[in-house]
Amino acid sequence: MNTKSLKVDNQVRPPENFIDQDVAWHYGDPLREQKYLIQGEACVDISNRGVIKILGDDRKSFLHSLTSQHIERMNDKESTLSLLLSPNGHIEHELHVINEKETIYLIVENKSTQSILEFLNKMVFLSKVQITDESKNLATVFEPIRKIHEKFPTWLTPENFQGEPIKNAGFSAGGDPNKYVPKRPEKFSGREILISRNELENYLLSCKNLAGTWALEALRIAAGVPRIIVDADHRTIPHEIGLIGNAVHLEKGCYRGQETIARVHNLGKPPRKLVLLHLDGSQNRLPKEKSSIIIDGQEVGQVGSSAQHFELGPIALGIIKAKTQVLLNVAVDDIPATIQEIVVSQ
Repeated sequence: MNTKSLKVDNQVRPPENFIDQDVAWHYGDPLREQKYLIQGEACVDISNRGVIKILGDDRKSFLHSLTSQHIERMNDKESTLSLLLSPNGHIEHELHVINEKETIYLIVENKSTQSILEFLNKMVFLSKVQITDESKNLATVFEPIRKIHEKFPTWLTPENFQGEPIKNAGFSAGGDPNKYVPKRPEKFSGREILISRNELENYLLSCKNLAGTWALEALRIAAGVPRIIVDADHRTIPHEIGLIGNAVHLEKGCYRGQETIARVHNLGKPPRKLVLLHLDGSQNRLPKEKSSIIIDGQEVGQVGSSAQHFELGPIALGIIKAKTQVLLNVAVDDIPATIQEIVVSQ
């Protein structure tokens, strides 16, 4: 079920190449919808996201052993951002983790749901866990309120997404978790709640205003918050895009990719860094995903997500070589641009 079948007025469908299909792109005025979100007065239907449920006595230790966060320490109704990494420490998937009484919920990208399920089931062995796909039963809604919902399982955005220092993420031999932490250009704060799909339509209709995914993506990009499925590639490590501390706990070990995480944090510097691109709006278009970022005629990186922001105009996130001097003559997909550094190497 998606908003194609919901009786919600003025929905505009996204272009075919947009990452979020099957939900509303906007409701007629995407720039005003961004203002509604900033004012804390809108809901966003992101029911195209996948939802995985994990039950069983070993659910915390099972997930703790596989992912980058300290899942075993999570309290009831607590949430966190975590990652599944490759053996070499490259990011494969992001997980929005909710610990709800006897259940752990994972909110994931729709396109990643099956591969995550296959990996988790392959790693069960003797663990006492039951893993199910709840995507057809539970829908996700974003609200610009960073507070646990009194009724529904809730994932809260990390505090650092609104500019706060990293807390409770451990220390390593290379220093504290605020190493490689972004300088947030803007704040991005809110919650994702899980609602029965049978209740979704009524819940959306009860919201003061509705905003589409265009508005949500624009505010996320402006704050320098990466979305793995579009802003990372097969070589991306957490240090490059500001996820140390936010999604990686530095005191835990023995998970896939941990050696690379520790080595880069303690001894080396990440080879690339996240940047915010301000694009020339005169061409009235956005760059194609994965287009090359060119500086003085040389390719230095690639662009990820992009959107039209109500104040900043056309913006995008990109990853460029760490040693790149951010100067003049920047272009993305033949669109002139300027660059603002987000993740600062230390």
